Amino acid sequence: MARKITFFILLGLSAVFGGLCGLMVVYSIDLPQMDDLARYRPNTTTELLDIHGTMFGSFALERRVVLPYADFPPVLRQAIISIEDKSFESNWGVNLVRAVGAAYRDLHSNGRAQGASTLTMQLARNLFLSSEKTYGRKLQEIFLSMQIERRFTKQQIFELYANQIYLGRGTYGFEAGSEYYFSKHVQALTLPEAALLAALPKGPESYSPVRYPERALRRRNLVISEMLSDGKITEKQADAAKAAPLGLHIEPPVNSVAPYFVEEVRRQLEKEYGVEEVHGAGLKVYTTLDLDLQKVAIKAVLDGTATYERRHGWKGRLQNVVLDGSDINNYKHPDWTQPLDKGSYVHGVVMEVAPKKILVRLGAQNAVMTPEDWKWTQNVDADSFLKTGDVVYVRVEGNGPEGTLRASMQQDSGAQASMMAMDNASGEVLAMVGGRDFALSQFNRATQSQRQVGSSFKPYVYTTAIEAGAKPTDIIVDGPTTFPTPNGPYTPHNYEGDYKGAMTLLNAFAESRNIPALKLADRYGIRKVIETAHRFGVTSNIPAFLPVAIGSADITLYEQVGAYSVFPNDGIRIEPHYIRRVTQADGLPLDQSPTQVSEVISVETARTMMQLLQAVVRQGTGVAASQLKHPFGGKTGTTNDFTDAWFIGFSPSVTCGTWIGFDDRQSLGEKETGARAALPMWMDFMRAAIANKPNEAFATAGAPKKTLDVPVSKADDAAKPLQQKAPEDVDPDVPGGDGVTPAAAPTAPVAAPAAAPASPPSGAGAAVARPVERPKVAEPARVAVPANGVAGNAAVVNAVVAKPVKKVTSIAGLRTHHPTQTEVALCLLDVAADLFAKSFGIGPAHLCAKTVQEGEGERGLFG
Repeated sequence: MARKITFFILLGLSAVFGGLCGLMVVYSIDLPQMDDLARYRPNTTTELLDIHGTMFGSFALERRVVLPYADFPPVLRQAIISIEDKSFESNWGVNLVRAVGAAYRDLHSNGRAQGASTLTMQLARNLFLSSEKTYGRKLQEIFLSMQIERRFTKQQIFELYANQIYLGRGTYGFEAGSEYYFSKHVQALTLPEAALLAALPKGPESYSPVRYPERALRRRNLVISEMLSDGKITEKQADAAKAAPLGLHIEPPVNSVAPYFVEEVRRQLEKEYGVEEVHGAGLKVYTTLDLDLQKVAIKAVLDGTATYERRHGWKGRLQNVVLDGSDINNYKHPDWTQPLDKGSYVHGVVMEVAPKKILVRLGAQNAVMTPEDWKWTQNVDADSFLKTGDVVYVRVEGNGPEGTLRASMQQDSGAQASMMAMDNASGEVLAMVGGRDFALSQFNRATQSQRQVGSSFKPYVYTTAIEAGAKPTDIIVDGPTTFPTPNGPYTPHNYEGDYKGAMTLLNAFAESRNIPALKLADRYGIRKVIETAHRFGVTSNIPAFLPVAIGSADITLYEQVGAYSVFPNDGIRIEPHYIRRVTQADGLPLDQSPTQVSEVISVETARTMMQLLQAVVRQGTGVAASQLKHPFGGKTGTTNDFTDAWFIGFSPSVTCGTWIGFDDRQSLGEKETGARAALPMWMDFMRAAIANKPNEAFATAGAPKKTLDVPVSKADDAAKPLQQKAPEDVDPDVPGGDGVTPAAAPTAPVAAPAAAPASPPSGAGAAVARPVERPKVAEPARVAVPANGVAGNAAVVNAVVAKPVKKVTSIAGLRTHHPTQTEVALCLLDVAADLFAKSFGIGPAHLCAKTVQEGEGERGLFG
């Protein structure tokens, strides 16, 4: 009898063992290798840094900042372990007690709602498996967890988990979550803050502190209670933490300080390195942006356009949310993602209107306006020009009563402006503003919009004349004249409508007289003038019509700023660029091509032209800038019917250009010249740009040639114009210069590089920004340090070796291992024996310790 009992017991054990082996074959056949996990680099955030090392933008498929184990503070580690896996330090990847209890409750509840996952199991599921709730997936999770535990240390596993887990709002990992929810690094977290983050992995959306603060608070307090029961904190600490509010300090949206500049950088990076590398490889991009000057540029553009709008009075024509059929309480404007700092401009919706008071909602805050704040509109009572539901444009002036903001009424009638500044000696773009509101229009008017440049084209005419032997003191007659053209005689006029007779070239240039410029272009040849413009970096196709000499050509602000920097640079042109260098996540730099530098004109020609350009500021159309008491040069530009206003100018160190106009090319209004509409913005910016350079000066005759920060290459070919199809309705006799410039054939917009905005404004040109080409470099191979090695964190195990190993940069890229039958049998025996030994507390027992040597470490069947 005893023998029969023993036989049946052994038979039953064999059946159980065989069943386990069968399950392992079924559910482990396609599991990934642990080597892939060792080499796995999660998608991390690419950061953009300004010249001072301050981060101002980022790109990310998954917003994540990877940290080593040591950087996670004890309070956060304790909070996570207390709520997610109390036995983490002692279990072997699976908690049998929790698993059996969960299975029992699942069976008796006719569902699978009870979780029993350890941190290791959650890591395995997040990295390799789907989120479906099936027993098969759970078995695979168990097998993977055991393999992870065998291969990696507890610190390595915790680090992988803490950098991988999703915490809601697009953030992955606790460092990114801490930065988003509290605007601080994890090392600075308090107990209640750490508890809140530890509460989120259970349900990032269900317990979101942004959407469901009450739920999040209850879950946070549960974490605190668990920490107390585990003896990690005292009762006094627990009570204080539970009494604390959520304390959210949501990080401002990324890329909000210099959005147009960030877009230019993104296009260049994606073109050179590809979308996946840029958005997921954790690059560090050291850009040329000066964040301090960028903020000044934004303020200058917004204040300048606001001043222009007020000059032309209240126009109304406001959108009304109520009349559109929307709920005023649920209305959200794209502007409301930006922080509401003093001096910021933002759209709001009118909630209440009384004769002497307006209440406007600006996202989560309200602003109050009184009669003084709308006095410029010439409306005495608010209810005479506004009604509830109107969408208005306001400027935040400061804090108001009872927790409100104080604001002043502004106007957004559609006027746009742009600005770009570059360092003369290096070609680095210091600041860029492509429009008034990136949230409403991503079209970059600094790099993509080709507009008529008016008299700001005249430096190319005079440069051509100087190269041909003309001198600033030469006399030219500013008088009535007629030029023959293929379409008949062309009789131009000056903007002022008068003539000054004989005058020097210097005075004619400074006062922006049209007749002298046309005579010079006719004398030396308009084609020669256009060739000069192309040498300066203007790539637009310019038709050979005489009126081009006074500005009927369409050119971008980017091209104009780069071209004007040639003059203070003693004839050297440096291609404006946005990036200094790019490094990989491990700090290794990516190769870069040298900046494009060429000699455009001689030193003598450049310094002669400097006399003319300085005269504009000293005594000509840009004389208002002389009040800054600093050496400047530049040129105004105004087009026919005042559709475009420009000022391009420079100090010895910085060149800056500004433009203002409407996207649909409507008139800015009578007398809205470059000196009136654009120059004040330029002055506001340059006041800050020269603040720490009081003693700089332009080179004088006989002085040594200017030293630049970049090497000058051998003189190369002039910039070639882009070939474009000329419009059919060309009329060279239509005026179109500084109030009178005849419109030469308007050029068609050129194609935008990379990803241009889907719907650019009507009539606006396309992108012409030309990034410096940088070749891709091969990614160094990475191998894992074995779990028993000295290097203790798997996510940062990046030993560079000569042997090429496949790089895994995303979960989708993790490889699948297909073992042979012999390997399956050996592994099944190994895992079953290990499971048996650990279940009875006798330690691991590897019956078949077959390993395969590969690279620098060892791996078993699945790793």
